[in-house]
Amino acid sequence: MAPELEAILDPRGAAPDEGAARLAPRKDSLEGRRVGLLNNAKPNAAVILERLATLLQERYGVADVMMLSKPSFAVPADDVMMDKLAEQCDAVIAGVGDCGSCSAATTADGVLLEQRGVPAAAIVTDIFRASSAAMAQLKGFPGYKFVAVPHPIASLEGDEIDHLAEAALPEVLAILGVPA
Repeated sequence: MAPELEAILDPRGAAPDEGAARLAPRKDSLEGRRVGLLNNAKPNAAVILERLATLLQERYGVADVMMLSKPSFAVPADDVMMDKLAEQCDAVIAGVGDCGSCSAATTADGVLLEQRGVPAAAIVTDIFRASSAAMAQLKGFPGYKFVAVPHPIASLEGDEIDHLAEAALPEVLAILGVPA
């Protein structure tokens, strides 16, 4: 078992912005709303996000879905992409982080969207909880909640992806503030 992570120091020397932590206002329903999908381009990320979108459309009345794909999984999305999601979406699902750097970047995406006023559910794999929590703290949002799914996801197929999406859906809804 790996030792617990006590602290991560930012090598740039910048202190985290402790005053920035707040959730964006939540809607009580996704019916008739547009949900953004922020695909980090890792294997199966788009497939899982699309499956979640289908479930949200079928069960919760989501009217429209917009998927944007990051050029690199290892860094947060750029301001242009974040601004587009914030301006055009009522909620965003970001994912899927299944390595240390991509989990941290996916969590940063969620925090940055929340700071732009958009509810965001970041999805990472369970073995990278520590790096995700550390990134949330670094971004000024200690305690930011994200969805942790079983690792690995890259090798999943068909029914396994459907099962993962079904299992993640209640937690995604809870983070977005929508009753299941």
